[in-house]
Parts: sequence; C-alpha cells; structure tokens
Amino acid sequence: KRSGETHHLEDVQMDIEHLCKAVPQLATAFNILDKIGEGTFSSVYLGEARMRDGRKELFALKHLIPTSHPTRIAAELQCLTAAGCGRENVMGVTYCFRRDDHVVIVMPYMEHREIIGSLSFAEVRLYVYHLLKALRHIHQFGIIHRDIKPNNFLYNRRSGVYALVDFGLAQGTADTKIELLKVVRPRPLQKGGGSAPQRSRAPPKPFSKTTSGSLPAPPRQTGALPPWRLSSASRAAGRTLSSSSQKPQRAVQPGLTCDCFLTDRVCNICMSRKQQVAPRAGTPGFRAPEVLTKCPDQGTAIDVWSAGVILLSLLSGRYPFFKAGDDLTALAQIMTVRGSRETIRAAKTFGKAVVCSQELPPQDLRTLCETLRGRRRSSTGEGVPPAMADACRNRMDGASARGPADAAEPSLQKQESLSSCERTESLVKPNLEAEEEVEDWDRVPDEAYHLLDRLLDLNPNTRISAAEALQHPLFKGL
Repeated sequence: KRSGETHHLEDVQMDIEHLCKAVPQLATAFNILDKIGEGTFSSVYLGEARMRDGRKELFALKHLIPTSHPTRIAAELQCLTAAGCGRENVMGVTYCFRRDDHVVIVMPYMEHREIIGSLSFAEVRLYVYHLLKALRHIHQFGIIHRDIKPNNFLYNRRSGVYALVDFGLAQGTADTKIELLKVVRPRPLQKGGGSAPQRSRAPPKPFSKTTSGSLPAPPRQTGALPPWRLSSASRAAGRTLSSSSQKPQRAVQPGLTCDCFLTDRVCNICMSRKQQVAPRAGTPGFRAPEVLTKCPDQGTAIDVWSAGVILLSLLSGRYPFFKAGDDLTALAQIMTVRGSRETIRAAKTFGKAVVCSQELPPQDLRTLCETLRGRRRSSTGEGVPPAMADACRNRMDGASARGPADAAEPSLQKQESLSSCERTESLVKPNLEAEEEVEDWDRVPDEAYHLLDRLLDLNPNTRISAAEALQHPLFKGL
C-alpha cells in the first residue's frame, strides 16, 4: 500500500512539473500543492497564492487538455464569465492563463466531500433546492450544462456554500443569450495564387452587462443553427457531403413506409434515410431517456433529469444508482424503476420507437428508496423488482444475497441486458452508514417523492423545469 501511495505521489509531482513547464506563468503566481481531480477533458490542481495583503489563499487550477477545440474552451469560459461570477450557486472564473495550446482556468477553491449517505434529509432538501436554483440561473441564459452530477455541484458542509462547476460539455439552446466565438476558417486559394480577398470585419465586441444585469441577446438569423452547434453541425455536414460524393444514395419514392420493422434486415427506405446526429455528451448513469435514444432535439430538461437522479441517490443512499456499459442497458435499467410501458409511451413523443421483450411495471418510489436505505422491511418485496427486494431483504437479515438462480428475476435480467441490482454495485453492498443515519429519515414527507416523480418524468415536454421545481411544496419556507 505504501508503495502504491509513493508511486501516486511521484505521478502527481510529475504532472505538476509538466504543467509548470507548459505554462511557466503559473509558477510565478502559485505554489501548486496537489492534483485534486482528473477527467476526460481536464485536470484540476490545488494552488496556493500569496495575496497583496500577505495572506495565503487557495485556488482551483483547471488545466484543459491541449487537444480541446477552441470553441469548447470559449464556451466554458463564456459560461463561467456570463452565467457564473459566483452568483446563484454557479462558480465563476478568477483568471485565465494561456500559452500555446495550454489553457488554465483559475477558480476559487471549495472543499467538497462525498454527500451520498452522509447527509440528513434536511440537508438533502437544501442541497436539491440550491442545485435547482443554479440550474434555473443557467437555463435563463439558454445554457445546457449536460453533466450534472454530485461531483459537479460542490457543497461545503461547514460553510454551507454551494457551487455548480465544470461547463466543459455545456451547449446552448436555440434561444441562447450568449454569443460564442466562432472559428474563422481559411478561405480557398484563388486560381492565380493567394487567398481570396476577405471583407473588412469589425472586431468582435466584448461582453458587457446592461443596466438590468442581463446579457444582450445575439442577433437571430432565420434558419441558422445556434453558435454552439456550428462545429458539430459543420462536421456532420462534412461527413454527409463526403459520403454522398463517394457513393450516391439510391432515390426512394417519397411516401413509402418501412417494411423491415422488427425483422433481421434493413430495407432500402431505411438505408436512404440521412444519418441522425444527436449530442450524447454526459456522464453515464445521469443521461436522460431522450439522450439515450439519440433524440436530436434536446433542451434544458436533460439537466433536470440528472438532478432527479441525484435526488434518487440521496433518498435511497445508493450511488451510482444507474450503472450500465451502453445506452440500451441504461435505458433498460430506467425501465425497472419507471416502467416499460411508460418509457415506450414517452419515447413516441419525441419520435423514437422502443421495444421491450417483457412488460415491467413502474415502481413506487417511496417503497423503493426506503427498502434500499433499510428503513422498510418487506416480506413480499411489493413495489420493488424481485432481485432487488431479495438482495435488500437478505442484507437486512444479515445473510448474503442469493444468487440469480434463487431469485425470480425477469427474463431481461437473465439475458444480462437488464440487471439493476447486479450492475448497480452499490445496491447490494451493505449500508455501512445505516447505524449513523439521523432520525429525520423516518419522517421524509410525500412531497419529496412527488418532486422526484416530476424530475424523473420520462417525457421531456412534461418534465418539470428548474424554475417550476423551486415552487414545489417541498421547498416551502426556503
């Protein structure tokens, strides 16, 4: 164990030295103490700076990977600058360093610890309230965060401060109020050599707040895509043009209906359809049904779904609640909680056809959460999936969970395409904090599960918004 810790410290020290070599300005301003986070697109370091008054202050230094696209970097900085600045529980940016392809964003440091299983219900109520408050704020700017999870909504238990961080995957809606920087591509060469003449353009205007505190909306163009979708849309268009130039698609008479549904072949009608491109960014386990089914029209409702998954984990004491290796398995796990008919019906509203080989009834959310938390002892397992009820019952009896052969599992679970109790590793492990839970978990009001039901609405068109959720009776008096 000591050898592993030594190697970890050596690796961290090498990363710190590499960062200081890539961005020398950091060493003159900060004493980098540790590496406190690492993700797919960035790494976060803890830096100590000596202020002008002599005191020392800690900052979080977010180093974006050098291969990040300029529009992604611009989007994150503009989100932090416009919607952040420490208002409404949204983290702001203090400073930014750049050298060549390396960008380091400096933000206030906020200590954060694991919250699942360690909060009282009163703290859960406050945590969800402030999370929805942050979502309402960024949604007013037309920003979709796309990566809402506990690690991205920080909570300092001692100071009672909340902060929404990491806008690396953020996108804009059709009515976004933040105009992002666009990549200027070189013009094609003329026949006589040299690039084509460009029109003189006025330099981009810096962002400025109006007297009311809101940002001016960018000029709208009829039929134009939002600026944040330009890069992905242009790449998709490039793929379409290249594929069409290599092999032209067969023309199909319009009005014909597909005849290969639920068969083992693909007809010419389906082959002639254009490839559907939809954003899929986000953390597995927190993606909404419309993201899992690749719905092209995604809005701020996907952040609300993720907030509902966080509330589900807090009420059940299980994290991660959903864990799957692919989108279809993730959708099947959602069906075990919300029901198969309900999922199929909701998918039809945004143009998707979902087929399930077995009908799964929706679960009662209170029964499910209380059983998993250990506050309810059910002899029949009514209201929860059989395998899940068996695991919880054996855990509460002090016995080991029975194997798949002893549990009356649905056939989908036998096919390993649906196994919530097995794939969600925290569902079957002993609840080590059960004896330390405070008494207020015995008095969770019905309003909590009603709000959970609204947040986990399978239909994004009827799913409650963050602004509406803040008016829910659960938050009365806050």
